[in-house]
Amino acid sequence: MTPEFISAKIDARLDWLSAVDALEKGHEADKAQLTDSFLYRGSDTLLNRAAWIEGLGAIVKTATVFPDNPEAGLPAVNGAVALYSDHDGQLEAFVDFHLVTRWKTAADSLLAARCLARRDSRKITLVGAGAVARNMHDAYRALFPEAEFTVWARRHETAERFAQGLSQTQAEADLEKAVSQADIICTATMSRTPLVMGEWLRPGQHLDLIGAFRPDMREVDDLALHRASVFVDSFETVLAHIGELKIPLEQGVIHREHVIADFYGIRTGAFARADEQSITICKNGGGAHLDLMISRYILSEWCRHKKLCS
Repeated sequence: MTPEFISAKIDARLDWLSAVDALEKGHEADKAQLTDSFLYRGSDTLLNRAAWIEGLGAIVKTATVFPDNPEAGLPAVNGAVALYSDHDGQLEAFVDFHLVTRWKTAADSLLAARCLARRDSRKITLVGAGAVARNMHDAYRALFPEAEFTVWARRHETAERFAQGLSQTQAEADLEKAVSQADIICTATMSRTPLVMGEWLRPGQHLDLIGAFRPDMREVDDLALHRASVFVDSFETVLAHIGELKIPLEQGVIHREHVIADFYGIRTGAFARADEQSITICKNGGGAHLDLMISRYILSEWCRHKKLCS
């Protein structure tokens, strides 16, 4: 078997709602076997993730996260993705790392929003103005085409540059105002201290927490967790690894029962909003099983496109 080399050129032929469907369908299969390892050097991180799902095969994803890279004009996150056959273990494809990460991360949050956010949501606040926030702007427009966006960043000029040229999008310097007026709040920062305060929240909101990925990172405070119905994309990849929930769980601020369900609860109805007034939080922690599901979707589109062009 000659492995495919799947480049980012396929990006324009992918579809957000189809990617979300691929994640939901992937969670109908047997539960994934997962393993994660993290190495740290100061603020830099080396992350290795692997997953195996019966019928979908196996994947190994390596990521480096160097937060200072953007100052030198380089991506903060880099890495490699290898996809293996479930039938014979042969290498099927090397998939562009940034392509997989873009579609996995945003589709992950979009699946949570499709299950948890109110259908009448029209105002979306993006906390952070980097590459992830830009992807989320694109993804959320697919699910909420009439939405108006507000973007906040630590440097207001960064938010203004982000909003420039984007329809129905404005920058806001006051984070409390941006959060309190939103139906959906999407956080995509690398903050080690909470930015979104529970006292700012109002009934019916949905919080999509993406940014925290290390044990010392958090984007919302304890009160926000107490006021909300809390969900995660994966129990295995979030609870013991990411400070957003690891810290309050270890400190007894919340207990394990406070985290209601992960994506495997979609098929049982557990991963759902209780009522229109509930505040919902979903922590997007990622995981190699999600990379595997998205890589399979990307590979299928790549092969379909090759046939159309042959």
